[in-house]
Amino acid sequence: MKTPRLVASLICALTLTCSAGVLAQTVLKIGFTATNDSHYGTAANVFGEELAKRTNGRYKLQNFPSSALGGEREMVEAVQLGSQDMVITSTGPVGNFVPDTRVFDIPFLFRDYEHARKVLDGPIGQEVLTRFPGKGLVALSWLENGFRHLTNNKQPITGPENLRGMKIRTMENKVHMEAFKTLGALPTPMAMNELFTSLQQGTVDGQENPIPVILSNKLYTVQKHLTLDGHVYSPALLLISPTVWAKVSEADRKAFQEAARLALAANRKRVNEDEAKGIAIIRNAGVSVVEKVDLTRFQTAVAPAYAVYAKEFGADRIKKIQDVK
Repeated sequence: MKTPRLVASLICALTLTCSAGVLAQTVLKIGFTATNDSHYGTAANVFGEELAKRTNGRYKLQNFPSSALGGEREMVEAVQLGSQDMVITSTGPVGNFVPDTRVFDIPFLFRDYEHARKVLDGPIGQEVLTRFPGKGLVALSWLENGFRHLTNNKQPITGPENLRGMKIRTMENKVHMEAFKTLGALPTPMAMNELFTSLQQGTVDGQENPIPVILSNKLYTVQKHLTLDGHVYSPALLLISPTVWAKVSEADRKAFQEAARLALAANRKRVNEDEAKGIAIIRNAGVSVVEKVDLTRFQTAVAPAYAVYAKEFGADRIKKIQDVK
């Protein structure tokens, strides 16, 4: 028969073991504007699975998709302040925190996906990630949205002249706004979580986003026309709060970075898949699709904006990105 003292000791030991087990797991909350069944959700799910695997379950990711924690700007601010652990965000609002990211938002900067990915994976893109800690953020990895295309409810856009006077929702990004202003449109910055309703109500005539974003947010259900102009390549980012990062051991940081690398691969694969099937889905929903676009006319029309970009980023820096093979 166990003595009361022995029973008490066993209970105490069991309690401490259970407490240690509870304390051993850190749950990280990650927010993003897209649905869980999207290219962002794919990245978050793979990151969470791989991180748990590599840390023996000591870190667990809890997803908050569909703007559950707010718009992108609000979430980036929360991550910077330490009130939110992680966020997946487009570069749209990030330029307000880390201005160096804006250079990648220049229209017609990248030739194709291969070019864009080589730049971000190479010295140019990786060097920009090192600027984040100085701005109160930690960037674990680039992610991807894809090339941005135009949709609207007014008319098919076959040339830049069709954009004159059209209210186009843009990201809260002055590089994008400058481009559309140069094209004669009326750029209207707006948070992603406000866009669907604004298109539905006619507050704006159109918007521009990559196919994966148009699909995951069902924007094609409130738009009549799509033009595949690919005017801007849109990166995304996996950010973590410096408050969280400071508590992560060196060994676990490697686990975070490896999980982020695998999340990027899965995210890009999903973007490729969405691009391959998305046009048919959008067309089948009754949207007219302009597939063949004379990009030279758009590039010529937006050329004056390059003088502004050269002043901000440096002509040499822009050329260095363009020259990557």
